[in-house]
Amino acid sequence: MASEKRKDTALLATRAGRYREHAPPPTLRRHFSRLWSHALHNGPPAMVAIVPDGYCDLLWIDSRLVAAGPDRTAAFPVIRPGATVIGARFAPGAAAPWLKTPLSALVGCSVPLADIGWKDTAEFEARLADCPDPSAAMALFGRLLEGTARDAEEPARDAAMIFAAADSGRPASGLLDRLGMSERQLRRRCHHHFGYGAKTLERIRRFQRFLDLCRKSGTMPLARLALETGFADQPHMTREVGELSTLTPAVIFDQLGMRKRAD
Repeated sequence: MASEKRKDTALLATRAGRYREHAPPPTLRRHFSRLWSHALHNGPPAMVAIVPDGYCDLLWIDSRLVAAGPDRTAAFPVIRPGATVIGARFAPGAAAPWLKTPLSALVGCSVPLADIGWKDTAEFEARLADCPDPSAAMALFGRLLEGTARDAEEPARDAAMIFAAADSGRPASGLLDRLGMSERQLRRRCHHHFGYGAKTLERIRRFQRFLDLCRKSGTMPLARLALETGFADQPHMTREVGELSTLTPAVIFDQLGMRKRAD
């Protein structure tokens, strides 16, 4: 009964408030794919679903800097109404070198940077806490990251290639010869840089392709949506989307606001 209630009431995070993202400045583009902010609405708290995307983020939330590790399934954090969360999404292969932590240790977790020994955490938090408003905090957050990026390790190129393959619907195993590694080495690299194996990453990126198509589509039937996204059929899509998000494809499509059910 609880899971059914969650399916009926959970909101995708991008629907719960005002979400904005933009490309990072050139000095950060090797390390981060997006900078973003999320201002939640005031009023009664909603059940917010943060669905897996294969990424790790740095967050400024509740006066703390936090590393939000990759998720296998949807997370349902309790976030104060009216709060603004500021984030930086690591580029594929950049998080583990930057944090000096394998992402397998951060799966499903949000960990204060101070707890993983990230340098300058206390100073950064103090400076961000002095900002008069979220827009000032966002600007300072970017500048602080730019200063740190000068000493950060380079992102792992093999991880970026693995992510790109998963993102395009190609199996990462097809890269073994190009990467010069075995299946076991591929698994180890994926767990280090993404928190889980290549198959899980491929499932998550296919789910993200489904979300992207939901945003763009008008009245596409669910069966066609399944095939366009790369699922075997509609029941396969329904099962996978439910396992990753707890929501049904129809609920997600309606939440993203591009159509009423066409089938």
